[in-house]
Amino acid sequence: MDLKLLSIATLLGILCFCSAQQEGSDCIKANAQSCGECIQVAEKCGWCTDADFLKQGESKSARCDELKSLITKGCSKAKIENPRGSISIDKDKPVTNRKKDVAEKLKPDQITQIQPQKLSLNLRSGEAQTFKLKFKRAEDYPIDLYYLMDLSFSMKDDLENVKNLGTDLMREMQEITSDFRIGFGSFVEKTVMPYISTTPARLLNPCTSNENCTSPFSYKNVLKLTENGQQFNSLVSKQQISGNLDSPEGGFDAIMQVAVCGDAIGWRNVTRLLVFSTDAGFHFAGDGKLGGIVLPNDGKCHLENNMYTMSHYYDYPSIAHLVQKLSDNNIQTIFAVTEEFQPVYKELKNLIPKSAVGTLSSNSSNVIKLIIDSYNSLSSEVILENNKVPEGVSIKYKSICKNGVVGTGENGRKCSNISIGDEVSFDITIESQKCPSQGKSETIRIKPLGFNEDVEIVLNFICECECSKGGEPLSKICHNGNGTFECGACRCNEGRIGRLCECSTDEVRTDDLDGNCRKDNGTDICSNNGDCVCGTCECKKRENPEERYSGKFCDCDNFNCDRSNNKLCGGHGRCECRVCICDANYTGSACDCSLDTSTCLAANKQICNGRGTCECGVCKCTNPKFQGPTCEICPTCPGVCAEHKECVQCRAFETGEKKDTCQRDCSYFNLIRVKDRDKLPQPADQSYPLSHCKERDANDCWFYYTYAVRNDTMREVYVVETLECPAGPDIIPIVAGVVAGIVLIGLALLLIWKLLMIIHDRREFAKFEKEKMNAKWDTQENPIYKSPINKFQNPSYGRKGVVL
Repeated sequence: MDLKLLSIATLLGILCFCSAQQEGSDCIKANAQSCGECIQVAEKCGWCTDADFLKQGESKSARCDELKSLITKGCSKAKIENPRGSISIDKDKPVTNRKKDVAEKLKPDQITQIQPQKLSLNLRSGEAQTFKLKFKRAEDYPIDLYYLMDLSFSMKDDLENVKNLGTDLMREMQEITSDFRIGFGSFVEKTVMPYISTTPARLLNPCTSNENCTSPFSYKNVLKLTENGQQFNSLVSKQQISGNLDSPEGGFDAIMQVAVCGDAIGWRNVTRLLVFSTDAGFHFAGDGKLGGIVLPNDGKCHLENNMYTMSHYYDYPSIAHLVQKLSDNNIQTIFAVTEEFQPVYKELKNLIPKSAVGTLSSNSSNVIKLIIDSYNSLSSEVILENNKVPEGVSIKYKSICKNGVVGTGENGRKCSNISIGDEVSFDITIESQKCPSQGKSETIRIKPLGFNEDVEIVLNFICECECSKGGEPLSKICHNGNGTFECGACRCNEGRIGRLCECSTDEVRTDDLDGNCRKDNGTDICSNNGDCVCGTCECKKRENPEERYSGKFCDCDNFNCDRSNNKLCGGHGRCECRVCICDANYTGSACDCSLDTSTCLAANKQICNGRGTCECGVCKCTNPKFQGPTCEICPTCPGVCAEHKECVQCRAFETGEKKDTCQRDCSYFNLIRVKDRDKLPQPADQSYPLSHCKERDANDCWFYYTYAVRNDTMREVYVVETLECPAGPDIIPIVAGVVAGIVLIGLALLLIWKLLMIIHDRREFAKFEKEKMNAKWDTQENPIYKSPINKFQNPSYGRKGVVL
């Protein structure tokens, strides 16, 4: 089992080593020809700017490698170009501690709920940058609320309850904010068939003849956002119900216009709430085809005199289009709908971030409570979102919410149960995998959904090294100006190749230059391990980037040395030109022979227990009957204790099978008697093998001794002079216990028998009593018996009967 575990561990070690090699090979694998290309491969890649770094036959791409590898190859730290990313905070205004009861009120643009406000990140490919973002809900934050109501005929009783909504809602909202504005709008449906009836009479009054309704319309902005609750009540009280033909309404057209017509609605850069009140479903993109409308909604404002004029021209907006416009304009939506349509609008809520659904009573009498509850629900949750990031850039969020709750992944974008004055934070990590194709700077924004504030993040990408700024164009070093000498190497002009740009891709004549690539005037060009480029061998790259050919003629490599345990040079050396250069304390052609003897030390501090020699860190036992890592195991040997038991018994106690031949057979050891077991020698106190023994004689008595061998010749036996015999049994308690047990068992059986008899007698007596009570005597006369007594009535004698 130990050998199997060792093999598995060895295999895992090989796999880990190969994996580490593969991870570290990305820099070389990229075949970077300049410092700028190198640093974009991965954040672990550096570029050696030392002009004399490359060896004969090495290409420019060998300058790009991991930092440790470059240093190992002889490049000093000062000559390694390895730029790092950084973060700078450009605007860091602290979050506002606003109080509701102070005399001087801050303007909305003076309130800060998110910090910092602007950052600049210098990003290098593969290197992540992390910064902390704080959010704090400000007290007494201004609120704009726009009430968008369905005025189809089924909402007639709801309109009556909404007429006093302005002042009542103003009063309730004073508990939340002192800066509150309210507006009102209404919608019905597109003014084309089949959504409404287009007959002249129905266009004037879409309701029945005894109902006075207004003409149908798509969306109407009745009241711009205002602080005057009385004005809200006055205008809403003048509104009239309209009607349409189908059940779904054109609410999406109205929501779109409310979202994009900011000037007409009067939105401020504060908390924006849209209350959408209806008792029906909704039309969405594609439904317009029923009315012959196929042009997609353009998402622009089309209000003239506060009326939506393009409902007959543009289709309903899609849900995704609405989500985009609501998010762009920081509008939080509250769907106040009847219980019948709750499931539909709850599904819609899942598609629209920062939205809520409340159950509207049949006559909208609970609308104020619904708005307050929904606002508290929306404002107690903060969700971060970002605009589109450049290609190759990724963002990760980690939230640190109230009570230290941490969220990652999608949960890292949000925190819930936030009260006014609570502060939460987010760790935001931004990483770039490559430089953008156009420009070196990009801007992204991160904001909490439903809030007007955001964080501006300027991304600057590190695409070139600092050393490239001092490059020498048309340098003489680069073959008479055929390239720019920068960062210790030539960056060749287009159409030129080679370490020094000495070759033209169109004019290279290999026949004239191949002679410089043959070793000892042989026939093999670059030893068949490379290509001759402009008279210089450029060695081939192998599939494993850690394996390389080297040398002027590519005749050396670092992977054809001897192996041990499937490891190159046994894992204890390096391969240079097919020869293992062993580490200290190792020798051999594969560096597989350890000179360390610590692995051969036995528990008694002797090399191989004195029974062998230590070769390459492994014991070679001189006596073939011994084996084991330190020659401590002897499978064919009897046990030490059993082997010497008879001799120790006869010499110490003059008993046992060898008591008659004791002098002859048992004089090979020195016997030493001790009084008790504590006086026996212990293994930790000895520098030679020692065995503790416990044996039993024919009388079941135990005796204890130790057996030791000094220097393979002198044998010592320490024996305890007193036998340890078991004591005999105590007869009296045993007999007394047996007698007492028999008596107790008899008494118990007698009591059980008596109890059973009592129970039986009682049952029999109860049965007798029951039968006695049930006995009935027959009191009827015999039908054949005639009484000898006759009785008659004398009618004339006092009506008294006479008995004869």
